[in-house]
Amino acid sequence: MSIKCSELTKVYEGGHSGWPALRGISFHIKPGEFVAVTGPSGCGKSTLLNIIGLLDEPSGGKYSLNGRNVFTLSDLERSDTRRDEIGFIFQSFHLLNRLSSVENVALPLMYAGAGRAEMHERAHALLRRVGLHGKEKKIPLELSGGERQRVAIARALANSPKLILADEPTGNLDSASSKEIMQMLTDLNAEGITVIMVTHDKELAARAGRNLRMRDGRLEP
Repeated sequence: MSIKCSELTKVYEGGHSGWPALRGISFHIKPGEFVAVTGPSGCGKSTLLNIIGLLDEPSGGKYSLNGRNVFTLSDLERSDTRRDEIGFIFQSFHLLNRLSSVENVALPLMYAGAGRAEMHERAHALLRRVGLHGKEKKIPLELSGGERQRVAIARALANSPKLILADEPTGNLDSASSKEIMQMLTDLNAEGITVIMVTHDKELAARAGRNLRMRDGRLEP
């Protein structure tokens, strides 16, 4: 999935002039790239990722996703794009604790209108793919942190996304689990999926094909 941003800005309301989270960000990510976004806390990394994922709107600038001007998309088109083309992986997993692993993975399929049999088959297949065969009925509280993140990855893959956005995907994991999750992301990228990962971990960032380093809402040269 191709991503082009030009002079992207984001200002959050507050105080006399607001708080500028992004100050003129410009870059191009080609389909199939693995890009790590790094920088100190509060520099705008997560804000940028949320805008790329259509979870937030920029205050100014230009942003095109696969050649489509994001500013011209209707709310329904943005929602459909998030559901069908983008997979999200978060540091805190964002799983529903009352649902089993397989039910969590099946949620995006349900929202996409898949039938019960299709949801069941694909969700089980994805859990096998991430190494969780036999734990389909476990709820998140019965799983380790690494296993919960595997469920989150399986859920992100439910609708065969072209783009995966990972916000500190190993932030709550031990070193062994972090390496496993990073290998999964690398393998997915090798299949042609564009991956953008926010991370503080320099070792993980070094494994990405390209790094974008941010500071104070800007990209460093």
